Amino acid sequence: MRRLPRLTLIAFAGPALPLAAMYFPVYVFLAEFYSTTHGLSLAFIGSAFIAVRLFDAVSDPVMGLVSDRVRLPVGRRRPWLVIGCPLVMLSAWQLFVPGADASAWGFGLWLFLLTLGWTIMLTPYFAWGAEVSGDYAERGRVAVWREAAGLIGTILAAVLYGTAANATDGLHVVALLIVTALPLTVAFCLWQVPEPTDFSKTSGSASSLLSVLVSERRFLRLLIAYFINGAANALPASLFLFFVGARLEAPDWGPALLILYFGAAVLAAPLWPWLIGRYSKNRVWCCAMIYAAAVFSVALTLGPGDVAIFAAVCIASGAALGADLSLPAAIQADLVDIDTLSSGQQRTGAFFALWSLATKAALAVASGVAFIVLEAVFGFEAGAQNTALALAGLAGLYALAPIVLKLIAVVLMWSFPLSKAEQEATRARIEAQD
Repeated sequence: MRRLPRLTLIAFAGPALPLAAMYFPVYVFLAEFYSTTHGLSLAFIGSAFIAVRLFDAVSDPVMGLVSDRVRLPVGRRRPWLVIGCPLVMLSAWQLFVPGADASAWGFGLWLFLLTLGWTIMLTPYFAWGAEVSGDYAERGRVAVWREAAGLIGTILAAVLYGTAANATDGLHVVALLIVTALPLTVAFCLWQVPEPTDFSKTSGSASSLLSVLVSERRFLRLLIAYFINGAANALPASLFLFFVGARLEAPDWGPALLILYFGAAVLAAPLWPWLIGRYSKNRVWCCAMIYAAAVFSVALTLGPGDVAIFAAVCIASGAALGADLSLPAAIQADLVDIDTLSSGQQRTGAFFALWSLATKAALAVASGVAFIVLEAVFGFEAGAQNTALALAGLAGLYALAPIVLKLIAVVLMWSFPLSKAEQEATRARIEAQD
């Protein structure tokens, strides 16, 4: 196995830091900020998240196909990071620093443009990561480095937000981090990380990709499991501040608890490359999901004042987060090899466009539905004194629903039929044909 230089891994992982510093606050801080500070209803915010994901259903696959088929002198993947970067910077700033006259119209517009910028950058970026190495274990290492950088960005966002005087100042300083770090890390990545080899023998099309979705059962199975587990992670992420503030009655502890959660994920990150060097990726991921579900069940029993116990839950469950973030994408990269050999097209961008769509759809649909159900069914009100029914509904959506979803994903992935030997043989045949 040819291990990638550490500088290459650092450079490739760099853009994930500011992108995560932006991505996480959108789904954790913005709902509370716009509902309490600017008076937007949770039902409207949830509907806006769902609406932009309906747009993603078109834009993500289109971006994947474009990044596969458009070959510029500097490559297929690299140009799109340059193109998407200014749009992400502008829309993130407008969304995080809206001013006193923030409106529902402005929230929807900038959320839409930020989503578009994410699509332009992330789909080629993830495809690039899958192509940097063709080795079974090394792909896991690339994914872990990228996701560890993302976790560090998330922690920075939580620290900056938590140490600010108020939510307005917190989002302002996070926005400063994003617009400063994103262009610098993108430039360093483009300088240090080479464009990967294109093994395509023929040009792809949207119709041929759709045929793969039907014929390659393993890809569909992985995608469904990933979506379900993504929804399981999105529910507590979007409801975290509400759970800490209303259920535990400890709103000031929210940022510190988030730091514990993501800090544990960073510290546990070296564990996952070591494990997938010895065991199959799907089994390692399944064991991590089972462990997380068991730990998270404790949250169902918590009430006012149980901050110390919940802190332990955050640390223990956070340790498993790196597996959720890195291992499914590494499995996905192995499946792309199988498609490349059978179709003659290296359609990594198109595959990861669907992957990106599943990621964002899980976050938006889960959080959007959660906000709507929480308000419309249980009568929960942000910043108000809530009934026992509302608090019980909050606990169920925050803790019970994710446990059920994770166990469903485990059932789908435990016996997933893709071995290290098959991937290595497939990759050897691809490189021999080139």
